[in-house]
Amino acid sequence: MKECKITKAVVVVSLLLTVSLSSCYYDNYEDLAAGGNACDTVSMTYSADIAPLLLNHCTGCHGGQAPAGNISLETYDQVKVQALKGSLLGTIEHAQGWSPMPKNEAKLDPCTISKVKAWINRGMKY
Repeated sequence: MKECKITKAVVVVSLLLTVSLSSCYYDNYEDLAAGGNACDTVSMTYSADIAPLLLNHCTGCHGGQAPAGNISLETYDQVKVQALKGSLLGTIEHAQGWSPMPKNEAKLDPCTISKVKAWINRGMKY
């Protein structure tokens, strides 16, 4: 009879422990920073993701007749050259040895930087 009570107690404790552990929730920084929307970096393309980002943050200086630093970021080919050299990512990450961009502005948010990095690492699709 004692063995039956002990076995039932072990089963009940095990069940409660399993239920309580399965209900744990861990916040993800990117989910919280994006207001609950995860930072989607799965299928990045130049036309849909990178070009609009550059238009908002870069081509004001790195475009037109006289682009800053003689670096234009207006076309896919121009951006790809900078990405292959490492300067596109180095500058927006504010990495040592690179001029931090956007100049005289705050560093881009982590999700935006992750998108550029993913685009580069996945072959810079147009």
